[in-house]
Amino acid sequence: MMAKRPSYPVPDNEAQRLLALDQYNVLNTPPEPGLDTIVRHAQRIFGVPMAMVSLVAEHRQFLKARLGIEACELPREGSFCTYAILGRAVMVVPDAALDERFRQSPFVTDEPKIRFYAGAPLVTPDGFVIGALCIVDVLPRPGGLSEAERQSLADLADLVMDKLQIRRLSTAEADGRRRFDAVAGSSADAIVFANGDGQILSWNNAAEGMFGYAADEAIGQGLGIIIPPHYRPMHDAGLQRAAAGLPTKLVGSLVTVPALRRDGTEFPIELSLSHWTEGGEHRFGAIARDITERLKTEARLKRGAEYDALTDLANRTLLRDRLAASGGSGRPASLILLDLDGFKDVNDSLGHAAGDEVLKTVADRLREVLGDVGLACRLGGDEFVIVLEDTADPLSAVGLADRLIKAIERPMELGEQSIYIGASAGVSLVSGEGWDADLLLEQADLALYKAKADGKGRVRLFTQELRPVAQTRVSVSSGIRQAWEKGELELYYQPQIRLTDGAVVGGEALIRWNHPERGVLTPAAFLSTLENSLLAVPVSEWILWTACRQAAAWRAIGFPDFRIGVNLFAAQFRSEDLPSVVDRALSEAKLPACGLELEITENTILRNEFRIHSALRELRAVGVGIAFDDFGTGFASLTMLKDFPVTRLKIDRSFVSSPDGGDRNLVIVDAISNLARGFELEVIAEGIETPTQAELMRSYCQEGQGYFFGKPMTASAFKEALANPDSKIGREAA
Repeated sequence: MMAKRPSYPVPDNEAQRLLALDQYNVLNTPPEPGLDTIVRHAQRIFGVPMAMVSLVAEHRQFLKARLGIEACELPREGSFCTYAILGRAVMVVPDAALDERFRQSPFVTDEPKIRFYAGAPLVTPDGFVIGALCIVDVLPRPGGLSEAERQSLADLADLVMDKLQIRRLSTAEADGRRRFDAVAGSSADAIVFANGDGQILSWNNAAEGMFGYAADEAIGQGLGIIIPPHYRPMHDAGLQRAAAGLPTKLVGSLVTVPALRRDGTEFPIELSLSHWTEGGEHRFGAIARDITERLKTEARLKRGAEYDALTDLANRTLLRDRLAASGGSGRPASLILLDLDGFKDVNDSLGHAAGDEVLKTVADRLREVLGDVGLACRLGGDEFVIVLEDTADPLSAVGLADRLIKAIERPMELGEQSIYIGASAGVSLVSGEGWDADLLLEQADLALYKAKADGKGRVRLFTQELRPVAQTRVSVSSGIRQAWEKGELELYYQPQIRLTDGAVVGGEALIRWNHPERGVLTPAAFLSTLENSLLAVPVSEWILWTACRQAAAWRAIGFPDFRIGVNLFAAQFRSEDLPSVVDRALSEAKLPACGLELEITENTILRNEFRIHSALRELRAVGVGIAFDDFGTGFASLTMLKDFPVTRLKIDRSFVSSPDGGDRNLVIVDAISNLARGFELEVIAEGIETPTQAELMRSYCQEGQGYFFGKPMTASAFKEALANPDSKIGREAA
């Protein structure tokens, strides 16, 4: 609903005028003696029975000072002052009974029965009229006021405004002081005021707690009590410069400086210093914050960003910064890249906690050998780097690497166990201007690769003869990406047979690379590179979707229970959405969950146990099979079989395909078979190549897989073999 429009006139700037009036805070407040004096002067000068200071609010007028009238406030409707505030000149009404604006006003027809009115507007410094100084008579004055009388009334109105303005400023100052005292008293920052001589004038609660002086002890003292002695001359000179009007580094800036506590300890503060004059004297204000804890936190964060949390050695970030600095300045450097031998076995068999203890022990031994020479870093995993700056002596670097390896090879006592690990090292050297840190690391990596290939526990120095090795590794990596983009990757399928009757029950999907120059490449030529590349996830998902669609197609042509086995990459667990990816692949292919068996090596589970556990359980809950691949070659434990939702064990080919099986291998196969039976798991034997092996495995396993039943073959060859009942499926397939 719209507000009712008033019957009386209002100024065009009414909203701003009311805001200006509100700044004076004079409505509903006690009388102002100074205004009463002015009103008495007006009454006496003009010989009227009534005089008043009227402040015109939104709907009422408030009589801040008055003589001859009892009311403190009156309605704005019908009032004379409502018209007086419309202009800047003195408004005079000689006879209200004859004035069309007021003849019907209750102030004229009823008490006080006004006949004469004169009002001088009260104008603020900003030009807003907030009221009027009025003189009123019950008798008309046909002659009104002379020009001199008008000016006298206007002068008195100016005196009223001077009084109101002084009151407003003093009130604002008092309010500001109260607000400042309240803020300063509750502020967590120390707030200190001082004069031009550095004498403390004000000292809040936070300053008491920060510096150790109570306010009555600090006020009157010099600022030197909170400034360390060695900084006082500089501080005094700065104050003198500021007082002389010269620029200083402190005033107007946020700076970090040392401060002094009462007990003599120094600590860092963040300081904001201001300067002004008050009554012609210099004043300084300081806001200080104790940043001791913040600097400690920043130091911890900086160390956390540059040092490995487990070993407290420098990390990759600090390593690169140091190498970049040395390379940019052209200083010679030697780099030793160390990789632990046998660490993975410790981690897999004894757990990550034991592995962490080994890494910390290795770090301690590196520091022990190095002393103050060189920077020791942990790159990640079980790789360490030693940087020797300002030297490129090959004999010295290789000798140091030998000593480091010998220190690492000493037995490590963890609880009641003695652990033995080794290390291999690659050494690279550089000198000259503007060398590249990445190249230095790459050369050390190639030398390390050579050391491991030569039998581990060795040190190899990079030479240019190792460069072709790097080119081969880069070639495979770039070639894989091109193969993926050009569609050169293909799935082959190897049949899985029920040993009791020779029926095809499934197949294992195996990736191949149709290399344009080298022909069909098996995974041995490229899989490790693929699994460690950015293509691992997209390629693994392509394998999953392709295999599911193919299995669904073979089910549709007469093999309704066909099961497809798909090997999982470790990268698929890092993406943390494997169950949803599998679900989409099954839904898209219209393949039931029981038609898919995911194959994973036990070592992959051991290395990623916490990440994998929930994903495998979720997959098993919907019916997807889970098979341990290469079972018997790793560090599987009964606890792992109990805790993980495994449905099948795949006996590794090394226990199957040796001549006639071998007595020792048969013992292992028998043990795995009995173990599986106890856990109610299925068993399949890999690597069956002869009728004798097939016959032997029939006693231990439900299913078999190997060249005797069929080599890995293309999808079309596999389909053709399935459709030919007389075919020994894929026996002669490529």
